[in-house]
Amino acid sequence: MSLSLDGIRIVSLAEQYPGPYATLLLADMGADVILVERPGGGDPARQFPAFHAALNRNKRSVALDLKTEAGRQALRDLVGGADVLMEGFRPGTMERLGFGYDAMAALNPRLVYVSISGFGQTGPYRDRPAHDISYQAVAGFLFRHAETGSTANPGEVAVGDLSSGMFAALGTLAALFERTRTGRGKHVDVSMTDGLVSWMSVMIGPALNGVPIADIGAEPAYGLFRCADGKLLSLSIAHEDWFWRPFCSLIGMDDAAALTRGERVAQTQALTRRIADIMATRDRDAWGAALDAAGIPWGPVNGLAEAADDPHFRARGLFRRVDGSDGGTRWHVAQPLVFSGERPGPQRDAPRLGEHTEEILAPLAGTSTNG
Repeated sequence: MSLSLDGIRIVSLAEQYPGPYATLLLADMGADVILVERPGGGDPARQFPAFHAALNRNKRSVALDLKTEAGRQALRDLVGGADVLMEGFRPGTMERLGFGYDAMAALNPRLVYVSISGFGQTGPYRDRPAHDISYQAVAGFLFRHAETGSTANPGEVAVGDLSSGMFAALGTLAALFERTRTGRGKHVDVSMTDGLVSWMSVMIGPALNGVPIADIGAEPAYGLFRCADGKLLSLSIAHEDWFWRPFCSLIGMDDAAALTRGERVAQTQALTRRIADIMATRDRDAWGAALDAAGIPWGPVNGLAEAADDPHFRARGLFRRVDGSDGGTRWHVAQPLVFSGERPGPQRDAPRLGEHTEEILAPLAGTSTNG
């Protein structure tokens, strides 16, 4: 298939999670992503092989020692012919290495330069070290914890890393598109916390304006319920009377079918207990069939293995197997976007450290390889 980003070269020094996720999306769409890694260890995420492999398929790897002039010159040669440079260091690090935006824009005026950091390139927190849970905390993502004093772990999905990866990919594409009009690249400043604040717009916006948030999740049939077989299902009737009424008819709560949203919210605890008791009377598969037949919004609460084997995802081709660099094969979660019925990538497994150093650097004049 024709790939949207064929011919676009991205040089990435961004490690671990946000940058690799951004370049994963872009590589699947045809970009030639070159990972610049330190010799001997590479991306620290390589210590977790399955994690690293999941994020770095369809990419190539060059090992360069940026503490040497030969390594720095090799990177300059790469950047000189690149469309995008992506980095994920703390603000100021690239400048100290001699690869800040101004220097790279002078070398290659068409370069789109993407910087991903926890708090952005400016502001009082720019130099603060942190990881995902702290980004969530600062951005108000854990506002219920703040209200209740809860210290419960918010979960294992690194939403700050992932959201910033998506914003980095979006910013890259926007800057490349603008370059078609101006002929010049731009510096894209991606802050993990800014991205989370953006995701919180419908909650922080009301706070800015002194009005309450829309508490859609207060509905009694919006939550998780245990079935007779011990499996969990989700119900997601948010505010819709047209779902609530047939749901009540289905589960034998006809006396509650005419309740308005306001009345349901006022009786949430009692109604939720009634629903929970009823859900516990049948197995999840039986409820699933009944809910589907009645057109009620629901979903099974899948474990990881169940999600990997879900017939809907399998039917949509969301999982692909490719040849591994070790001679075997490896399954990957495919690109989630489908273009005119075709889903791009993955084509090949994650590269070994420095696997493509000679292949990439040899054609570049004045380049010294550092494998």
